[in-house]
Amino acid sequence: MTASGELAAVLRVWRERLTPRQAGLPANTARRTSGLRREELAVLAGVSADYIVRLEQGRASAPSAQVCAALARALQLSDTEQEHLFHLAGHATGGDRISQLVPASIRRLVERNPDRPLAVFDAMWTLLVWNPMWAALMGDPSQLRETERNVLWLHFTGLSDCHVRRSGNTEAFEASMVADLRRSAGRYPDDPQLRQLIAQLNQDSAQFREIWKRHEITEHGPTVKSIAHPDVGRLDLDCDILNAQRGDLRIVMYTAEPGSESDSKLALLATIGTQRLMTGSLE
Repeated sequence: MTASGELAAVLRVWRERLTPRQAGLPANTARRTSGLRREELAVLAGVSADYIVRLEQGRASAPSAQVCAALARALQLSDTEQEHLFHLAGHATGGDRISQLVPASIRRLVERNPDRPLAVFDAMWTLLVWNPMWAALMGDPSQLRETERNVLWLHFTGLSDCHVRRSGNTEAFEASMVADLRRSAGRYPDDPQLRQLIAQLNQDSAQFREIWKRHEITEHGPTVKSIAHPDVGRLDLDCDILNAQRGDLRIVMYTAEPGSESDSKLALLATIGTQRLMTGSLE
């Protein structure tokens, strides 16, 4: 069986074994099988139902790494199953490439902390997984194209993050992020996506070019950020970054001082912000 045929078959098996109740969906509707419908998987993964159909029919054999990550999350795949999915889709997962696999334990960490904005990034700061509170605070990432989910790309091209202000100056933030990216470039010199990102940033951003020439290397650390949210106003939040030993992933979480005005606004956002989220598409 070809890789596309194996991918189509295994996706059907994984979809049909997961019940709506396990996926957190209403289970009181009549259905011919106990597993998820294609439309339900599409909603959970943030892709179109037509794309799920094409994947399961072998007509879309090369889903992107971020689509694979979304499918793995929606299908609740084990680490071994997720690795198999990435291989079938043509994404190398060896030590010389930046990993976009999010272990099941880290996915659970994100999903089971619904009260705080939480997200997972890879070693070049591309967003992989997030919870509803992250989307409510920062905007729904499912509405963005893959290239627009990279923090450095968004910042240096001026496409996003204009509502986020750091406690320090912007120059310090930019220097830290670029130095962190150069650190990753040293660890993964042959990763094609990383090389493409660096080349594109050098081409499109004079500010990035200037900082990149400094050859500074560091690890981007926690900071304090002020976020101007359109619904709840300004929030002053601690931005903490945890490094996962497996996969060189970065787990980012926003919290507020207990009892503070920002803490109350986060609680309010948990109620009104998450209700407004609309499922986007990764396709």
